[in-house]
Amino acid sequence: MNNKRNKQIRAIAGAFAAALVSTPVAAPAASAEDAPAYTMKLSTATLNDTQHEWMKRFAAAVEKDSGGRIKGEIFPASQLGTIPRQIEGTQFGAIQAWIGPPEFLVGVDERYEALSAPGLFATPDQDLRAIADPAVRDMMLGLGANKGLTGLGLFPLAPSSVVTAKPVRHLGEFKGLKIRVLASPFQLEMIKRMDASPVAMSLGDVLPALQQGAIDGALGTIPVFGPLHYLDAAKYVTEIGQPYVNTIVVMNKKWFEALPADLQKIVRDDAAATDKGIVPFVTDFYAAQRKAWADKGGEIIALPADEEAAFLAKIADIGDALSKDKPALNKAVDMAIEAAKRNK
Repeated sequence: MNNKRNKQIRAIAGAFAAALVSTPVAAPAASAEDAPAYTMKLSTATLNDTQHEWMKRFAAAVEKDSGGRIKGEIFPASQLGTIPRQIEGTQFGAIQAWIGPPEFLVGVDERYEALSAPGLFATPDQDLRAIADPAVRDMMLGLGANKGLTGLGLFPLAPSSVVTAKPVRHLGEFKGLKIRVLASPFQLEMIKRMDASPVAMSLGDVLPALQQGAIDGALGTIPVFGPLHYLDAAKYVTEIGQPYVNTIVVMNKKWFEALPADLQKIVRDDAAATDKGIVPFVTDFYAAQRKAWADKGGEIIALPADEEAAFLAKIADIGDALSKDKPALNKAVDMAIEAAKRNK
């Protein structure tokens, strides 16, 4: 009996030893010293586009230059909620930075829409030079400080187009259409002057609304339409060219100011460097998305030259008209206009 029990014990011991050999030993948990001192969540509504690319480049640069003390986490495609929720999250510190068109921030400060005055810019180069103008850049990045935000970056995206389920080949064919816009009075007024009906809507709701016929089209840019697969619901893009869309990066002010001085400098310097470095990508991506749209069966439409001129004449005074009774906004619009004139 004892021999039988000893054999059982030896068998169990052998099996246990074999398990130890075949099972990898868990590595010790990382020490607190190895962990990043700060986590930086970056959020945007778009995916696989210029804004997403900016986040990736910036996060990598900050992690490298900080020696891993700041770890970037990237959340594209509205993973952290709708655009209003992302902005609120950034103001309250649940998110460290939000990336998107400044017009979405008009609820924070109405001056954020100064750069979207229709007719302000005539070419991508003029837009780029004007937003890099120190007076404009300092003004835009300085907004929001009393609402928990600090500006980090400002870079171009593209001129506007309108994507529609049915072709719009003439200015008069916009009449009566329901067109999605950003939450910007300037854009609302522009669509009204096109005899269409503006519908303010967050980006994540646009494609379903197009698919369901709740709206007839959306104001935006081809570099957004393509990656978000708008072609599945609306294959026609009419290039109206106005307004030019830019992107701003705003960071939670308390989080940024709590960083040591050397890390604050790294974050600021890397944001500025990423702004400059992203410009060739912006140009190439815009061209690639226009080509991809056509290659996949979409159609890109240009208005006749005389109608384009009539359109520009109809919308040229929107910035002044809507800001004349708002001194702070009017000053910001005038600053943008002067920068545009200096940088033709």
